[in-house]
Amino acid sequence: MITSAALKPIQHTVYYGNIVHTPSFGELELLHNARVGVDKNGVIKYVKRGKLKSTVLEEAKELFGEGVSNITIEDISGSPLRFFFPGFFDTHIHAPQYPNCGAFNNLELLDWMNRYTYPTEASFHDTHKAEIVYEKTVQRTLEFGTTFCAYFATRHLEATKTLATKAFSKGQRAFIARSCQNEGLDFYTDSSVSDSVALNEEFHNYVRDMDPEHKLVKPAIAPRSADQCSKELMKQMGQAAVETRFPVQLHMCESEAERKMILDAYPGYQEYSDIYNVFNLLNERTILGHCVKVRDHDLDNVISNKSGVAHCPTSNTSVGSGEAHIRKMIDRNVKLGLGTDISAGFSPSILRTAQYAVLNSIHVAMKSKNQRDKVSVNECLYLATMGGAKVCNVEKLLGSFEVGKCWDAQFVDLTRNPLDIFDFQLPDMEMVENGLSEAKDKYQDIIDKWVFTGDDRNTRKVYVNGRCVINKD
Repeated sequence: MITSAALKPIQHTVYYGNIVHTPSFGELELLHNARVGVDKNGVIKYVKRGKLKSTVLEEAKELFGEGVSNITIEDISGSPLRFFFPGFFDTHIHAPQYPNCGAFNNLELLDWMNRYTYPTEASFHDTHKAEIVYEKTVQRTLEFGTTFCAYFATRHLEATKTLATKAFSKGQRAFIARSCQNEGLDFYTDSSVSDSVALNEEFHNYVRDMDPEHKLVKPAIAPRSADQCSKELMKQMGQAAVETRFPVQLHMCESEAERKMILDAYPGYQEYSDIYNVFNLLNERTILGHCVKVRDHDLDNVISNKSGVAHCPTSNTSVGSGEAHIRKMIDRNVKLGLGTDISAGFSPSILRTAQYAVLNSIHVAMKSKNQRDKVSVNECLYLATMGGAKVCNVEKLLGSFEVGKCWDAQFVDLTRNPLDIFDFQLPDMEMVENGLSEAKDKYQDIIDKWVFTGDDRNTRKVYVNGRCVINKD
């Protein structure tokens, strides 16, 4: 029986210190010296702010109620540079491509995939390679504060099982999709439609046996790309999406060349999204990666089906795909999260992805000459947390610190390298919480410095389901 670090027994716990999150789009909320009570199931039972009337422990005994005697206190108070922040969501990541991070050879998307992506993915028939790569991929993303990943695997059943096992055992929440394909690449393909369907069903059963209630890991449905799947396979995947209600993970309009390639493979369709729509692959559980070159008609299909978009700015920059106009999507109320898109995205860090999302929007604004096209740090931190939760349809359980949600969080300590923040830059935290504009601006500067100059060294602990799954101290 496989056990999980995120399901082990725990005591009731109070997390005491600064709480920072983005419960609403663009709004950074700071709770100074807050107390968050989490029960033994990892669920937030109370959030208290303001001055203590007694002690943290006495308050906890009163609020948890009778019968709760063993209570742990996690105290990070004492510095404005230490805070709890929600765990990050990576809504589009290719786990087998992790070894290729940073390798581009100045190639654009399609050439880069032929040189790096497909040969690497095809090699995962080697289960030993899968074991060592997936061990590192899950560990590293957790170390960067990512508590939820929407993973693509390869077509190989045993390797995909390994990825599911690694995520579950290490305590990371994940959607995991076996890559389905039966056309296009002779050296990397399922043998037939029936073979692809059978492999998917076997993987789904494996995950169900390991995590029957899908508390942490859930299978997803994913064509490798529309041009590598026959129409019959697309039909079968659409049918499976309807019957299983599993998430669907897709690529769409990643670059102009990729968009043209797909439309050439499916003549008679007006736009890229129409292909997915016809085959019942667009629904409220669908996550569409990239959407750099989407047309208005594509967005109409996304919105009418309540699908979500994974914005992947590091990837789109690295392989020259372009700059997604995310303000346009935001204005149309598209569900929007962030994705590293390893390995076109060169870093497993969602913090780095948020940084690039800000910079991407600045470039869009320079071209449009419309300053409103810029997206703020706080807006991008929302996309990294609550936005991702909405894309993955778990916003009632995750993404912010509210009663009834699970404690999926990271302890961030900005007193450590690589940041240099001087005493004269520190705000009075009570003034920040009371809304004094000068103090709030100072604290915003600290958060901005974290996004632009911080890294995984600042993420000291990571919690999933109330359990500490990463502890660097």
